Amino acid sequence: MLILLPPSEGKAAPGRGKPLELTTMSLPSLTPARERVLDALVALCRDHPDHAATVLGLSRTQLDLVARNATLNDAPTARADRIYDGVLYDALGLDSLTPPAKRRAASRLAITSSLFGLVRVGDRIPAYRLSGDATVPGLGPVAGLWRDSLGPAVLDAMGRGLLVDLRSSMYAGFWRPPAELAPRVATVRVLHEVAGRRQVVSHFNKATKGRLVRDLLEDGADPRTPAGLATLLTDLGWRVEPGEPTKRGTQLDVVVSEV
Repeated sequence: MLILLPPSEGKAAPGRGKPLELTTMSLPSLTPARERVLDALVALCRDHPDHAATVLGLSRTQLDLVARNATLNDAPTARADRIYDGVLYDALGLDSLTPPAKRRAASRLAITSSLFGLVRVGDRIPAYRLSGDATVPGLGPVAGLWRDSLGPAVLDAMGRGLLVDLRSSMYAGFWRPPAELAPRVATVRVLHEVAGRRQVVSHFNKATKGRLVRDLLEDGADPRTPAGLATLLTDLGWRVEPGEPTKRGTQLDVVVSEV
């Protein structure tokens, strides 16, 4: 089973650590694309900081993030599970998993990244700022670049198992599963229900996905179909309503009334 997660917008910057070495990262087929994005982002932030702030959607009070991007090649790195934070990652609590669950996280989780394409939790990366909807001069839309590169890496990472796609809509645009994978693709939508009314709420969505992934990692089962995943989540206490299979996979609605 491969679980695709979205990144966090904010990131914890390590105070010390080895500098970035792209060749040591997992999924080495992505190295050429990683180099292209990294070089373009560093050059933009180093040579045109004011324009970089606009491209990155930053305010004048966030120019430190531009400066940080300009030094990514030499910035200290840490494991990705210590870099990404925010609601989803707080709920997932990677650092407090049991040892068996941590081993599963290393092999089953992949974080979508505008800078690196896909990141495993053990990959050493620096803190960076680059949103999935950015268009970088000399590179173009980052989503378009990854759309041409991610497919083989995802297929290699998932093997013959199930793909559980928890990416937000922005990062889902980086790569969409082909129709032939549909029987092995499950997407998850979180619905917040209050007084019989359901709606999608960002905070509930992120926190619920974090808790759901934590449960899957701690349980350790490895379902091979969306139906099998729905059964497992139900057994784990989640309220799940599977949709009809489509050429993109099967959507599972997870209904919650509280975080």
